[in-house]
Order: sequence, then structure tokens, then C-alpha cells
Amino acid sequence: MKVKKGWLAIQVGLEEEDGGVQRFVIPISYLYHPLLQKLLDRAHDVYGYHVDGPLKLPCSVDDFLHIRWRIEKEPNRSDHHNHHKNIHKHLPSTLSFHSC
Repeated sequence: MKVKKGWLAIQVGLEEEDGGVQRFVIPISYLYHPLLQKLLDRAHDVYGYHVDGPLKLPCSVDDFLHIRWRIEKEPNRSDHHNHHKNIHKHLPSTLSFHSC
């Protein structure tokens, strides 16, 4: 399936999960969000930088859906400059997800 400009296809999930790996399409702007950047750092630790195929995030689908929900519910999400400046005030110092 072709992805629209400004969007990115990713794979999320763990092989041992009931649902396995699922495909999601997210706005590229999500990649700049601190919650998703934490997952990207984890993906680098697990898969490295050179992986064939789509971007894979090493967490459960449920955890990813929670992260996506938190990103989407933030006010003024489109105001990236102020968003990134203020987001760190609201994030816990350590984020922990069940499978991340």
C-alpha cells in the first residue's frame, strides 16, 4: 500500500505477542516527539541503523497505541517549536512500557 507524502509506514509489535507485528501509518512529525524518539532509540539498540524493510519499533502494539494516543491528545500538537520546548516539563524522567 502506498503511503501519502508526509506520512511513514512502521511496523510495531513483538513476535511472541498474540497479535504479532502490525503495520501503522503515522505522520512524519511524530518522529520528533520525545515519546517516539525514546522508541527510536530503543529500535537502534535492538535492530541497529541498517535494517531492510520498514521502520520497526520494538514494543507491544498496546504500548504503541498508548504512545500514539498521548501524542494525539496533546494540545497545540501542530505548533512544533513550542510543543517541543514545553513537552519536557510534562514528561516523567523515566518512561517505562511493558515491552519496550
